[in-house]
Amino acid sequence: MKFLSTYTKKYGKAFSIAVLFLTIETICDLLQPTVMANIIDEGVAKRDIGYVMKMGGLMLLITAFGALAASTRSILASIVSQNFGAELRYDLFKKIQTLSFKNINKFDRASLITRLTNDVTQVQIFVNGLMRIFVKAPLLAIGGLIMATRLNLHLSIVLAVVVPIVALLIFFNMKLGFPLFSKVQNALDRVNSVLREYLSGVRVVKAFNRFEFEEVKFANENEHFKKQSIAANRLMSVFSPAIMLTVNLGIVVVLWLGGLGVNKGEIQVGHIIAFINYMTQILFSLMMISMVFSMFVRAKASAARIGEVFTEENDLTWQNQVLSQAEKGRIDFENVSFSYAPENSEPVLKNINLTILPGETVGIIGSTGSGKSTLVSLIPRFYDVTSGAIRVNGEKIHEMDPKELRKKIAFVPQRNVLFTGTIAENIRWGKEDATQEEIETAAQIACAHDFIAASPEGYETRIGQGGVNFSGGQKQRLSISRALVKKPEILILDDSTSALDAATEAKMKAALKKYTKDLTTILVAQKISSIMDAHKIIVLDQGEVVGIGTHQELMKNCVVYQEIYRSQMGTEVV
Repeated sequence: MKFLSTYTKKYGKAFSIAVLFLTIETICDLLQPTVMANIIDEGVAKRDIGYVMKMGGLMLLITAFGALAASTRSILASIVSQNFGAELRYDLFKKIQTLSFKNINKFDRASLITRLTNDVTQVQIFVNGLMRIFVKAPLLAIGGLIMATRLNLHLSIVLAVVVPIVALLIFFNMKLGFPLFSKVQNALDRVNSVLREYLSGVRVVKAFNRFEFEEVKFANENEHFKKQSIAANRLMSVFSPAIMLTVNLGIVVVLWLGGLGVNKGEIQVGHIIAFINYMTQILFSLMMISMVFSMFVRAKASAARIGEVFTEENDLTWQNQVLSQAEKGRIDFENVSFSYAPENSEPVLKNINLTILPGETVGIIGSTGSGKSTLVSLIPRFYDVTSGAIRVNGEKIHEMDPKELRKKIAFVPQRNVLFTGTIAENIRWGKEDATQEEIETAAQIACAHDFIAASPEGYETRIGQGGVNFSGGQKQRLSISRALVKKPEILILDDSTSALDAATEAKMKAALKKYTKDLTTILVAQKISSIMDAHKIIVLDQGEVVGIGTHQELMKNCVVYQEIYRSQMGTEVV
Protein backbone atom coordinates (compact mmCIF):
# COMPACT_ATOMS: atom_id res chain seq x y z
CA MET A 1 0.00 0.00 0.00
CA LYS A 2 2.52 2.61 -1.18
CA PHE A 3 -0.10 5.36 -1.31
CA LEU A 4 -0.42 5.25 2.50
CA SER A 5 3.21 6.35 3.00
CA THR A 6 2.28 9.95 2.11
CA TYR A 7 -0.30 10.09 4.90
CA THR A 8 2.03 8.32 7.34
CA LYS A 9 4.54 11.14 6.96
CA LYS A 10 1.88 13.84 7.23
CA TYR A 11 -0.04 12.47 10.21
CA GLY A 12 2.76 10.44 11.81
CA LYS A 13 3.56 13.05 14.46
CA ALA A 14 -0.05 13.48 15.65
CA PHE A 15 -0.49 9.71 15.49
CA SER A 16 2.61 9.19 17.67
CA ILE A 17 1.35 11.71 20.24
CA ALA A 18 -2.00 9.91 20.37
CA VAL A 19 -0.19 6.59 20.87
CA LEU A 20 1.90 8.18 23.64
CA PHE A 21 -1.24 9.17 25.55
CA LEU A 22 -2.64 5.72 24.80
CA THR A 23 0.48 4.17 26.36
CA ILE A 24 0.05 6.34 29.48
CA GLU A 25 -3.58 5.23 29.68
CA THR A 26 -2.53 1.57 29.37
CA ILE A 27 0.15 1.91 32.07
CA CYS A 28 -2.47 3.39 34.40
CA ASP A 29 -4.78 0.44 33.69
CA LEU A 30 -1.95 -2.03 34.39
CA LEU A 31 -0.96 -0.43 37.69
CA GLN A 32 -4.41 -0.64 39.27
CA PRO A 33 -4.57 -4.45 39.93
CA THR A 34 -1.14 -4.36 41.63
CA VAL A 35 -2.19 -1.42 43.82
CA MET A 36 -5.42 -3.26 44.65
CA ALA A 37 -3.44 -6.42 45.58
CA ASN A 38 -1.32 -4.35 47.99
CA ILE A 39 -4.46 -2.83 49.55
CA ILE A 40 -5.88 -6.33 50.17
CA ASP A 41 -2.68 -8.04 51.29
CA GLU A 42 -1.16 -5.17 53.30
CA GLY A 43 -4.06 -2.94 54.33
CA VAL A 44 -7.14 -5.16 54.64
CA ALA A 45 -5.32 -8.29 55.86
CA LYS A 46 -3.41 -6.31 58.55
CA ARG A 47 -6.39 -3.98 59.28
CA ASP A 48 -4.24 -0.91 58.48
CA ILE A 49 -6.86 1.72 57.55
CA GLY A 50 -4.21 4.37 56.97
CA TYR A 51 -2.50 2.22 54.36
CA VAL A 52 -5.86 1.51 52.71
CA MET A 53 -6.64 5.27 52.50
CA LYS A 54 -3.17 6.08 51.23
CA MET A 55 -3.17 3.41 48.51
CA GLY A 56 -6.85 4.15 47.71
CA GLY A 57 -5.92 7.79 47.07
CA LEU A 58 -3.05 6.64 44.85
CA MET A 59 -5.47 4.42 42.95
CA LEU A 60 -7.86 7.36 42.40
CA LEU A 61 -4.96 9.52 41.20
CA ILE A 62 -3.84 6.83 38.72
CA THR A 63 -7.45 6.49 37.49
CA ALA A 64 -7.80 10.28 37.02
CA PHE A 65 -4.47 10.48 35.18
CA GLY A 66 -5.51 7.57 32.96
CA ALA A 67 -8.90 9.20 32.22
CA LEU A 68 -7.20 12.47 31.22
CA ALA A 69 -4.82 10.59 28.91
CA ALA A 70 -7.78 8.65 27.41
CA SER A 71 -9.73 11.87 26.71
CA THR A 72 -6.74 13.52 25.04
CA ARG A 73 -6.10 10.39 23.00
CA SER A 74 -9.74 10.23 21.86
CA ILE A 75 -9.70 13.87 20.70
CA LEU A 76 -6.44 13.39 18.78
CA ALA A 77 -7.69 10.11 17.27
CA SER A 78 -10.87 11.75 16.00
CA ILE A 79 -9.03 14.73 14.51
CA VAL A 80 -6.36 12.62 12.79
CA SER A 81 -8.73 9.96 11.44
CA GLN A 82 -11.28 12.48 10.13
CA ASN A 83 -8.60 14.59 8.44
CA PHE A 84 -6.96 11.48 7.02
CA GLY A 85 -10.28 10.13 5.69
CA ALA A 86 -11.25 13.46 4.11
CA GLU A 87 -7.85 13.90 2.47
CA LEU A 88 -7.71 10.30 1.23
CA ARG A 89 -11.17 10.62 -0.30
CA TYR A 90 -10.22 13.95 -1.92
CA ASP A 91 -6.91 12.59 -3.27
CA LEU A 92 -8.67 9.53 -4.67
CA PHE A 93 -11.20 11.79 -6.40
CA LYS A 94 -8.35 13.91 -7.78
CA LYS A 95 -6.57 10.78 -9.01
CA ILE A 96 -9.70 9.65 -10.87
CA GLN A 97 -9.88 13.11 -12.47
CA THR A 98 -6.36 12.69 -13.88
CA LEU A 99 -7.07 9.34 -15.54
CA SER A 100 -7.89 9.04 -19.21
CA PHE A 101 -11.10 7.47 -20.46
CA LYS A 102 -9.14 4.31 -21.25
CA ASN A 103 -7.92 4.10 -17.64
CA ILE A 104 -11.35 4.81 -16.16
CA ASN A 105 -12.94 2.17 -18.39
CA LYS A 106 -10.93 -0.46 -16.51
CA PHE A 107 -13.13 0.19 -13.47
CA ASP A 108 -16.86 -0.15 -13.17
CA ARG A 109 -18.44 3.23 -12.32
CA ALA A 110 -20.26 1.75 -9.33
CA SER A 111 -16.96 0.28 -8.13
CA LEU A 112 -15.33 3.70 -8.19
CA ILE A 113 -18.18 5.11 -6.09
CA THR A 114 -17.79 2.26 -3.57
CA ARG A 115 -14.05 2.87 -3.39
CA LEU A 116 -14.59 6.58 -2.78
CA THR A 117 -17.14 5.96 -0.03
CA ASN A 118 -17.27 2.57 1.66
CA ASP A 119 -13.64 1.56 1.11
CA VAL A 120 -12.25 4.89 2.33
CA THR A 121 -14.54 4.65 5.37
CA GLN A 122 -13.23 1.16 6.19
CA VAL A 123 -9.61 2.40 6.10
CA GLN A 124 -10.55 5.50 8.12
CA ILE A 125 -12.24 3.36 10.81
CA PHE A 126 -9.13 1.21 11.05
CA VAL A 127 -6.84 4.25 11.44
CA ASN A 128 -9.16 5.63 14.13
CA GLY A 129 -9.12 2.25 15.87
CA LEU A 130 -5.32 2.12 15.79
CA MET A 131 -5.26 5.19 18.03
CA ARG A 132 -7.96 3.83 20.31
CA ILE A 133 -8.06 0.12 21.07
CA PHE A 134 -5.95 -1.41 18.30
CA VAL A 135 -2.64 -0.23 19.78
CA LYS A 136 -3.91 -0.43 23.34
CA ALA A 137 -4.89 -4.11 23.02
CA PRO A 138 -1.37 -5.51 22.34
CA LEU A 139 0.14 -3.09 24.87
CA LEU A 140 -2.37 -4.26 27.46
CA ALA A 141 -1.75 -7.93 26.58
CA ILE A 142 2.05 -7.62 26.80
CA GLY A 143 1.87 -5.43 29.92
CA GLY A 144 -0.61 -7.82 31.53
CA LEU A 145 1.67 -10.78 30.83
CA ILE A 146 4.68 -8.97 32.35
CA MET A 147 2.77 -7.81 35.46
CA ALA A 148 1.16 -11.24 35.96
CA THR A 149 4.55 -12.98 35.63
CA ARG A 150 6.11 -10.60 38.16
CA LEU A 151 3.20 -11.23 40.50
CA ASN A 152 3.40 -15.03 40.44
CA LEU A 153 5.68 -17.09 38.24
CA HIS A 154 3.91 -20.42 38.88
CA LEU A 155 0.47 -19.18 37.84
CA SER A 156 2.03 -17.69 34.69
CA ILE A 157 2.42 -21.21 33.29
CA VAL A 158 -1.31 -20.98 32.46
CA LEU A 159 -0.58 -17.95 30.27
CA ALA A 160 2.20 -19.85 28.50
CA VAL A 161 -0.47 -22.29 27.27
CA VAL A 162 -3.35 -19.85 26.66
CA VAL A 163 -1.51 -17.15 24.67
CA PRO A 164 -0.10 -19.40 21.88
CA ILE A 165 -3.54 -20.97 21.35
CA VAL A 166 -5.13 -17.51 21.04
CA ALA A 167 -2.33 -16.33 18.70
CA LEU A 168 -3.02 -19.35 16.47
CA LEU A 169 -6.75 -18.55 16.38
CA ILE A 170 -6.02 -14.93 15.40
CA PHE A 171 -3.66 -16.08 12.62
CA PHE A 172 -6.34 -18.31 11.06
CA ASN A 173 -8.88 -15.53 11.52
CA MET A 174 -6.80 -13.21 9.36
CA LYS A 175 -5.74 -15.84 6.80
CA LEU A 176 -9.28 -17.05 6.10
CA GLY A 177 -11.04 -13.70 6.49
CA PHE A 178 -9.21 -11.56 3.90
CA PRO A 179 -10.50 -13.31 0.72
CA LEU A 180 -14.02 -13.39 2.15
CA PHE A 181 -14.12 -9.65 2.81
CA SER A 182 -12.71 -8.97 -0.66
CA LYS A 183 -15.73 -10.86 -2.01
CA VAL A 184 -18.03 -8.78 0.22
CA GLN A 185 -16.71 -5.53 -1.26
CA ASN A 186 -17.05 -6.86 -4.81
CA ALA A 187 -20.63 -7.93 -4.06
CA LEU A 188 -21.33 -4.41 -2.76
CA ASP A 189 -19.96 -3.05 -6.06
CA ARG A 190 -22.53 -5.13 -7.93
CA VAL A 191 -25.39 -3.90 -5.73
CA ASN A 192 -24.31 -0.30 -6.36
CA SER A 193 -24.01 -0.99 -10.09
CA VAL A 194 -27.60 -2.29 -10.34
CA LEU A 195 -28.90 0.60 -8.24
CA ARG A 196 -27.00 3.18 -10.29
CA GLU A 197 -28.26 1.68 -13.56
CA TYR A 198 -31.84 1.70 -12.32
CA LEU A 199 -31.72 5.32 -11.12
CA SER A 200 -30.17 6.54 -14.38
CA GLY A 201 -32.81 4.71 -16.44
CA VAL A 202 -35.82 5.08 -14.16
CA ARG A 203 -37.93 6.72 -16.88
CA VAL A 204 -37.38 3.81 -19.24
CA VAL A 205 -38.24 1.35 -16.47
CA LYS A 206 -41.52 3.16 -15.81
CA ALA A 207 -42.31 3.53 -19.51
CA PHE A 208 -41.99 -0.23 -20.12
CA ASN A 209 -43.40 -1.32 -16.74
CA ARG A 210 -40.27 -3.31 -15.95
CA PHE A 211 -40.55 -2.89 -12.17
CA GLU A 212 -40.67 -6.62 -11.46
CA PHE A 213 -37.64 -7.30 -13.65
CA GLU A 214 -35.63 -4.60 -11.86
CA GLU A 215 -36.82 -5.83 -8.46
CA VAL A 216 -35.71 -9.39 -9.28
CA LYS A 217 -32.35 -8.15 -10.59
CA PHE A 218 -31.74 -6.05 -7.48
CA ALA A 219 -33.00 -8.85 -5.19
CA ASN A 220 -30.52 -11.29 -6.76
CA GLU A 221 -27.56 -8.99 -6.24
CA ASN A 222 -28.76 -8.02 -2.77
CA GLU A 223 -29.12 -11.69 -1.87
CA HIS A 224 -25.62 -12.38 -3.19
CA PHE A 225 -24.27 -9.52 -1.07
CA LYS A 226 -26.14 -10.88 1.96
CA LYS A 227 -24.73 -14.37 1.49
CA GLN A 228 -21.17 -13.09 1.10
CA SER A 229 -21.55 -10.91 4.21
CA ILE A 230 -23.02 -13.80 6.21
CA ALA A 231 -20.19 -16.10 5.11
CA ALA A 232 -17.56 -13.56 6.16
CA ASN A 233 -19.22 -12.69 9.46
CA ARG A 234 -19.94 -16.36 10.24
CA LEU A 235 -16.23 -17.07 10.02
CA MET A 236 -15.45 -14.05 12.19
CA SER A 237 -18.08 -15.11 14.73
CA VAL A 238 -16.37 -18.46 15.31
CA PHE A 239 -13.09 -16.96 16.48
CA SER A 240 -14.29 -14.50 19.16
CA PRO A 241 -16.14 -17.15 21.25
CA ALA A 242 -13.20 -19.56 20.77
CA ILE A 243 -10.78 -16.95 22.14
CA MET A 244 -13.11 -16.11 25.02
CA LEU A 245 -13.54 -19.80 25.89
CA THR A 246 -9.76 -20.35 25.88
CA VAL A 247 -9.05 -17.41 28.18
CA ASN A 248 -11.96 -18.20 30.54
CA LEU A 249 -10.70 -21.78 30.87
CA GLY A 250 -7.36 -20.24 31.77
CA ILE A 251 -9.04 -18.16 34.50
CA VAL A 252 -10.72 -21.29 35.89
CA VAL A 253 -7.33 -23.02 36.07
CA VAL A 254 -5.83 -19.95 37.81
CA LEU A 255 -8.61 -20.00 40.43
CA TRP A 256 -8.10 -23.70 40.99
CA LEU A 257 -4.32 -23.43 41.32
CA GLY A 258 -4.67 -20.24 43.38
CA GLY A 259 -7.06 -21.94 45.78
CA LEU A 260 -4.56 -24.74 46.31
CA GLY A 261 -1.77 -22.20 46.87
CA VAL A 262 -3.79 -20.21 49.42
CA ASN A 263 -4.56 -23.37 51.40
CA LYS A 264 -0.83 -24.15 51.50
CA GLY A 265 0.03 -20.54 52.37
CA GLU A 266 2.09 -20.14 49.20
CA ILE A 267 -0.10 -17.48 47.55
CA GLN A 268 -1.83 -14.42 49.03
CA VAL A 269 -5.49 -13.68 48.26
CA GLY A 270 -4.65 -10.22 46.86
CA HIS A 271 -2.25 -11.78 44.40
CA ILE A 272 -4.95 -14.13 43.09
CA ILE A 273 -7.41 -11.24 42.67
CA ALA A 274 -4.75 -9.17 40.91
CA PHE A 275 -3.77 -12.13 38.73
CA ILE A 276 -7.42 -12.67 37.73
CA ASN A 277 -7.67 -8.95 36.95
CA TYR A 278 -4.65 -9.26 34.70
CA MET A 279 -6.14 -12.35 33.11
CA THR A 280 -9.34 -10.37 32.49
CA GLN A 281 -7.31 -7.54 30.96
CA ILE A 282 -5.49 -10.05 28.79
CA LEU A 283 -8.86 -11.56 27.80
CA PHE A 284 -10.16 -8.11 26.88
CA SER A 285 -6.99 -7.27 24.96
CA LEU A 286 -6.96 -10.58 23.09
CA MET A 287 -10.62 -10.09 22.15
CA MET A 288 -9.69 -6.62 20.93
CA ILE A 289 -6.75 -8.05 18.99
CA SER A 290 -9.15 -10.50 17.36
CA MET A 291 -11.41 -7.58 16.46
CA VAL A 292 -8.36 -5.65 15.27
CA PHE A 293 -7.55 -8.38 12.80
CA SER A 294 -11.17 -8.58 11.69
CA MET A 295 -11.08 -4.83 11.03
CA PHE A 296 -7.62 -5.16 9.52
CA VAL A 297 -8.88 -7.80 7.09
CA ARG A 298 -11.66 -5.46 5.94
CA ALA A 299 -9.37 -2.42 5.84
CA LYS A 300 -6.70 -4.37 3.93
CA ALA A 301 -9.24 -5.45 1.31
CA SER A 302 -10.47 -1.86 0.98
CA ALA A 303 -6.93 -0.41 0.92
CA ALA A 304 -6.00 -2.85 -1.85
CA ARG A 305 -8.97 -1.64 -3.93
CA ILE A 306 -8.07 2.00 -3.29
CA GLY A 307 -4.45 1.21 -4.17
CA GLU A 308 -5.54 -0.17 -7.54
CA VAL A 309 -6.83 3.30 -8.47
CA PHE A 310 -3.74 5.11 -7.15
CA THR A 311 -1.38 2.76 -9.01
CA GLU A 312 -3.26 3.23 -12.30
CA GLU A 313 -1.06 5.46 -14.43
CA ASN A 314 -2.53 7.84 -16.98
CA ASP A 315 -1.78 6.34 -20.37
CA LEU A 316 -1.72 9.84 -21.91
CA THR A 317 1.83 11.21 -21.92
CA TRP A 318 3.07 14.50 -23.33
CA GLN A 319 5.94 16.92 -23.72
CA ASN A 320 5.85 20.56 -22.65
CA GLN A 321 4.92 21.65 -26.15
CA VAL A 322 3.06 24.90 -26.77
CA LEU A 323 0.19 24.81 -29.24
CA SER A 324 1.16 26.73 -32.36
CA GLN A 325 -0.91 29.78 -33.30
CA ALA A 326 0.26 29.79 -36.93
CA GLU A 327 -2.83 28.03 -38.28
CA LYS A 328 -5.45 28.41 -35.56
CA GLY A 329 -8.09 25.73 -35.93
CA ARG A 330 -6.38 23.50 -38.50
CA ILE A 331 -6.82 19.74 -37.92
CA ASP A 332 -4.96 16.97 -39.75
CA PHE A 333 -5.56 13.22 -39.50
CA GLU A 334 -2.51 11.35 -40.79
CA ASN A 335 -3.23 7.66 -41.48
CA VAL A 336 -5.08 7.34 -38.15
CA SER A 337 -6.37 4.02 -36.88
CA PHE A 338 -7.98 3.48 -33.49
CA SER A 339 -9.23 0.60 -31.37
CA TYR A 340 -10.64 0.79 -27.84
CA ALA A 341 -8.83 -2.45 -26.97
CA PRO A 342 -5.95 -2.77 -29.44
CA GLU A 343 -4.88 -6.19 -28.21
CA ASN A 344 -8.17 -8.02 -28.84
CA SER A 345 -10.50 -6.09 -31.13
CA GLU A 346 -10.86 -4.81 -34.66
CA PRO A 347 -10.06 -1.13 -35.24
CA VAL A 348 -13.04 1.21 -34.91
CA LEU A 349 -11.34 3.65 -37.29
CA LYS A 350 -9.05 2.59 -40.14
CA ASN A 351 -6.48 4.64 -42.06
CA ILE A 352 -8.17 8.02 -41.69
CA ASN A 353 -6.53 10.78 -43.75
CA LEU A 354 -8.18 14.17 -43.88
CA THR A 355 -7.51 17.87 -43.35
CA ILE A 356 -9.86 20.43 -41.85
CA LEU A 357 -8.76 24.00 -42.58
CA PRO A 358 -9.10 26.99 -40.22
CA GLY A 359 -12.57 28.52 -40.34
CA GLU A 360 -14.16 25.59 -42.14
CA THR A 361 -17.50 24.12 -41.16
CA VAL A 362 -17.24 20.38 -41.63
CA GLY A 363 -20.07 17.87 -41.39
CA ILE A 364 -19.53 14.22 -40.50
CA ILE A 365 -22.20 11.70 -41.39
CA GLY A 366 -22.51 7.93 -41.59
CA SER A 367 -24.60 5.02 -40.44
CA THR A 368 -24.91 4.10 -36.77
CA GLY A 369 -21.64 2.58 -35.54
CA SER A 370 -19.57 3.98 -38.39
CA GLY A 371 -17.19 5.74 -35.94
CA LYS A 372 -18.39 9.37 -36.11
CA SER A 373 -18.33 10.06 -32.34
CA THR A 374 -15.09 8.13 -31.95
CA LEU A 375 -13.44 10.24 -34.64
CA VAL A 376 -14.26 13.57 -33.01
CA SER A 377 -13.40 12.29 -29.50
CA LEU A 378 -9.81 11.78 -30.68
CA ILE A 379 -9.35 15.50 -31.42
CA PRO A 380 -9.51 16.68 -27.75
CA ARG A 381 -7.43 13.59 -26.93
CA PHE A 382 -10.01 11.73 -24.90
CA TYR A 383 -8.20 8.69 -26.30
CA ASP A 384 -4.83 8.31 -28.00
CA VAL A 385 -4.75 6.92 -31.52
CA THR A 386 -3.59 3.33 -31.99
CA SER A 387 -1.49 4.31 -35.00
CA GLY A 388 -0.89 7.41 -37.10
CA ALA A 389 -1.04 10.97 -35.77
CA ILE A 390 -3.45 13.88 -35.32
CA ARG A 391 -2.23 17.45 -35.62
CA VAL A 392 -3.96 20.56 -34.30
CA ASN A 393 -2.55 23.88 -35.52
CA GLY A 394 0.23 21.82 -37.10
CA GLU A 395 1.38 20.21 -33.81
CA LYS A 396 1.02 16.52 -32.91
CA ILE A 397 -1.53 16.29 -30.12
CA HIS A 398 0.04 13.20 -28.52
CA GLU A 399 2.95 15.45 -27.57
CA MET A 400 0.69 18.07 -25.93
CA ASP A 401 -0.68 18.44 -22.44
CA PRO A 402 -4.39 17.52 -22.85
CA LYS A 403 -5.40 20.45 -20.60
CA GLU A 404 -3.69 22.97 -22.89
CA LEU A 405 -5.14 21.31 -25.99
CA ARG A 406 -8.69 21.31 -24.59
CA LYS A 407 -8.51 25.03 -23.79
CA LYS A 408 -8.71 25.58 -27.56
CA ILE A 409 -11.63 23.21 -28.09
CA ALA A 410 -15.31 23.33 -27.10
CA PHE A 411 -16.99 19.94 -27.23
CA VAL A 412 -20.72 19.19 -26.99
CA PRO A 413 -21.06 15.42 -26.50
CA GLN A 414 -23.78 13.24 -27.92
CA ARG A 415 -25.18 12.65 -24.44
CA ASN A 416 -26.00 15.99 -22.86
CA VAL A 417 -24.83 16.41 -19.28
CA LEU A 418 -26.01 19.21 -17.02
CA PHE A 419 -24.86 19.68 -13.45
CA THR A 420 -26.80 20.54 -10.33
CA GLY A 421 -26.85 24.32 -9.94
CA THR A 422 -28.29 27.30 -11.79
CA ILE A 423 -28.52 27.73 -15.55
CA ALA A 424 -25.93 30.52 -15.39
CA GLU A 425 -23.53 28.30 -13.42
CA ASN A 426 -23.89 25.53 -16.00
CA ILE A 427 -23.18 27.86 -18.92
CA ARG A 428 -20.16 29.27 -17.03
CA TRP A 429 -18.61 25.79 -17.17
CA GLY A 430 -17.42 26.95 -20.59
CA LYS A 431 -15.87 30.13 -19.20
CA GLU A 432 -15.64 30.67 -15.46
CA ASP A 433 -15.41 34.46 -15.63
CA ALA A 434 -18.10 34.91 -18.30
CA THR A 435 -20.19 38.05 -17.84
CA GLN A 436 -23.97 37.97 -17.82
CA GLU A 437 -23.92 39.57 -21.27
CA GLU A 438 -21.66 36.80 -22.65
CA ILE A 439 -23.92 34.14 -21.12
CA GLU A 440 -27.03 35.66 -22.67
CA THR A 441 -25.33 36.07 -26.04
CA ALA A 442 -24.31 32.40 -26.08
CA ALA A 443 -27.86 31.38 -25.05
CA GLN A 444 -29.40 33.52 -27.79
CA ILE A 445 -27.20 31.90 -30.47
CA ALA A 446 -28.18 28.45 -29.13
CA CYS A 447 -31.88 29.48 -29.16
CA ALA A 448 -32.03 28.94 -25.40
CA HIS A 449 -32.60 32.52 -24.24
CA ASP A 450 -36.37 32.53 -24.75
CA PHE A 451 -37.19 29.50 -22.61
CA ILE A 452 -34.64 30.58 -19.98
CA ALA A 453 -36.19 34.06 -19.76
CA ALA A 454 -39.65 32.46 -19.47
CA SER A 455 -38.50 30.45 -16.44
CA PRO A 456 -39.58 31.87 -13.03
CA GLU A 457 -36.01 32.77 -12.00
CA GLY A 458 -34.48 33.25 -15.44
CA TYR A 459 -30.79 32.42 -15.55
CA GLU A 460 -30.85 31.69 -11.80
CA THR A 461 -33.32 28.82 -12.30
CA ARG A 462 -31.93 25.73 -10.61
CA ILE A 463 -31.28 22.62 -12.66
CA GLY A 464 -32.24 19.28 -11.13
CA GLN A 465 -29.78 16.39 -11.12
CA GLY A 466 -28.95 15.51 -14.73
CA GLY A 467 -31.31 18.27 -15.96
CA VAL A 468 -34.48 16.33 -15.11
CA ASN A 469 -36.58 19.52 -15.15
CA PHE A 470 -35.74 20.27 -18.80
CA SER A 471 -36.67 18.56 -22.05
CA GLY A 472 -34.13 16.88 -24.32
CA GLY A 473 -34.10 19.82 -26.73
CA GLN A 474 -33.66 22.35 -23.92
CA LYS A 475 -30.75 20.37 -22.48
CA GLN A 476 -29.11 20.29 -25.91
CA ARG A 477 -29.43 24.04 -26.28
CA LEU A 478 -28.00 24.66 -22.80
CA SER A 479 -25.07 22.36 -23.62
CA ILE A 480 -24.42 24.27 -26.84
CA SER A 481 -24.61 27.57 -24.92
CA ARG A 482 -21.94 26.25 -22.54
CA ALA A 483 -19.65 25.52 -25.51
CA LEU A 484 -20.28 28.82 -27.30
CA VAL A 485 -19.51 31.00 -24.27
CA LYS A 486 -15.98 29.55 -24.31
CA LYS A 487 -15.24 31.20 -27.68
CA PRO A 488 -12.94 28.35 -28.78
CA GLU A 489 -10.74 27.92 -31.83
CA ILE A 490 -12.43 24.58 -32.60
CA LEU A 491 -16.10 23.82 -31.96
CA ILE A 492 -17.26 20.19 -32.05
CA LEU A 493 -20.99 19.41 -31.96
CA ASP A 494 -21.56 15.66 -31.73
CA ASP A 495 -25.13 15.14 -32.93
CA SER A 496 -26.13 18.02 -30.66
CA THR A 497 -29.29 19.13 -32.48
CA SER A 498 -31.01 15.74 -32.80
CA ALA A 499 -33.78 16.70 -30.35
CA LEU A 500 -34.56 20.04 -32.00
CA ASP A 501 -37.45 20.67 -34.37
CA ALA A 502 -36.67 21.79 -37.91
CA ALA A 503 -37.54 25.47 -37.30
CA THR A 504 -35.41 25.79 -34.15
CA GLU A 505 -32.52 23.96 -35.81
CA ALA A 506 -32.67 26.26 -38.84
CA LYS A 507 -32.71 29.33 -36.61
CA MET A 508 -29.75 28.04 -34.61
CA LYS A 509 -27.79 27.17 -37.76
CA ALA A 510 -28.23 30.70 -39.05
CA ALA A 511 -27.00 32.18 -35.75
CA LEU A 512 -24.12 29.68 -35.57
CA LYS A 513 -23.04 30.46 -39.12
CA LYS A 514 -22.49 34.08 -38.19
CA TYR A 515 -20.90 33.24 -34.81
CA THR A 516 -18.54 30.57 -36.15
CA LYS A 517 -17.28 32.33 -39.26
CA ASP A 518 -13.75 32.48 -37.78
CA LEU A 519 -13.97 29.10 -35.98
CA THR A 520 -13.30 25.60 -37.18
CA THR A 521 -16.64 23.87 -36.66
CA ILE A 522 -17.25 20.13 -36.82
CA LEU A 523 -20.86 18.94 -36.94
CA VAL A 524 -21.57 15.25 -36.37
CA ALA A 525 -25.08 14.48 -37.54
CA GLN A 526 -27.51 11.72 -38.36
CA LYS A 527 -29.62 13.99 -40.57
CA ILE A 528 -28.32 15.20 -43.91
CA SER A 529 -30.36 18.38 -43.53
CA SER A 530 -28.15 19.39 -40.59
CA ILE A 531 -24.93 19.44 -42.65
CA MET A 532 -25.97 20.03 -46.28
CA ASP A 533 -24.60 23.57 -46.33
CA ALA A 534 -21.24 22.71 -44.70
CA HIS A 535 -18.03 23.65 -46.52
CA LYS A 536 -17.07 20.00 -46.54
CA ILE A 537 -18.85 16.75 -45.62
CA ILE A 538 -17.00 13.62 -44.49
CA VAL A 539 -18.81 10.32 -45.02
CA LEU A 540 -17.83 7.40 -42.78
CA ASP A 541 -18.72 3.76 -43.29
CA GLN A 542 -17.48 0.97 -41.00
CA GLY A 543 -14.68 3.15 -39.66
CA GLU A 544 -13.36 4.31 -43.05
CA VAL A 545 -13.69 7.57 -44.96
CA VAL A 546 -15.66 6.73 -48.10
CA GLY A 547 -16.35 10.27 -49.26
CA ILE A 548 -15.22 13.88 -48.80
CA GLY A 549 -16.71 16.88 -50.52
CA THR A 550 -19.65 19.27 -50.70
CA HIS A 551 -23.24 18.06 -50.77
CA GLN A 552 -23.39 18.42 -54.54
CA GLU A 553 -20.10 16.58 -55.08
CA LEU A 554 -21.08 13.68 -52.83
CA MET A 555 -24.47 13.37 -54.51
CA LYS A 556 -22.59 12.70 -57.71
CA ASN A 557 -19.79 10.37 -56.62
CA CYS A 558 -20.48 8.83 -53.16
CA VAL A 559 -22.80 5.82 -53.12
CA VAL A 560 -23.06 5.70 -49.29
CA TYR A 561 -24.05 9.39 -49.16
CA GLN A 562 -26.62 8.84 -51.90
CA GLU A 563 -28.16 5.98 -49.94
CA ILE A 564 -28.39 8.09 -46.80
CA TYR A 565 -29.97 10.93 -48.78
CA ARG A 566 -32.48 8.58 -50.40
CA SER A 567 -33.47 6.97 -47.10
CA GLN A 568 -33.96 10.33 -45.37
CA MET A 569 -35.40 12.50 -48.12
CA GLY A 570 -37.46 9.81 -49.80
CA THR A 571 -36.52 10.96 -53.29
CA GLU A 572 -34.35 9.49 -56.01
CA VAL A 573 -30.85 10.80 -56.54
CA VAL A 574 -30.66 12.86 -59.72
